[in-house]
Amino acid sequence: MSKKDKPSPPLPSRLPGPGTSPGFLLWKVSNAWQRRQRAALEPFGLTHSQFVLLATATWFGASETLTQTRLAELSGVDPMTTSQVVRALEAARLIERRSHPDDPRAKAILVTEAGRLKASRAVVAVEDTDADFFAPLAASSAQLVKIFDLLVRAEANRSDVGSAPHSGDDPTKRGNTQGKSGRRRRQ
Repeated sequence: MSKKDKPSPPLPSRLPGPGTSPGFLLWKVSNAWQRRQRAALEPFGLTHSQFVLLATATWFGASETLTQTRLAELSGVDPMTTSQVVRALEAARLIERRSHPDDPRAKAILVTEAGRLKASRAVVAVEDTDADFFAPLAASSAQLVKIFDLLVRAEANRSDVGSAPHSGDDPTKRGNTQGKSGRRRRQ
């Protein structure tokens, strides 16, 4: 190769390098955040998925009868993982499954008193960890939440898969609409 030849990039990327890739940086930030959350939840004997589903069941179960399908929809956790985590939470006696009052084919997911107590204590640790992790962006916190919410909404509109509820959203009023592709989409 002569001095005039420019070396070819190692990858056919539109970007000059990983440090300018939003996806790569999001992946790094997400991994760092998850490490901190795992450490915060360890004293409670909860994985992050267990915490998310227990907190979601505690929050939304106060105002509606939850099924496993509804819990997956509200939390944004895929149905297979939800099923596995619900079994673990049930074995730990943090939730119970009982006959659904309106649908004899379904089981209602109920948080036990021990589950409510654990969720109440763990949410404090999770929120403290969030505050510490996002402290460098404290002045932009509200803007960051809006950006995250925008991304969650955009992804929900692209997908046929259930999605997490959005801040300010009443998930019970979300319906299906038809997208440009002709496929049914969740709103």
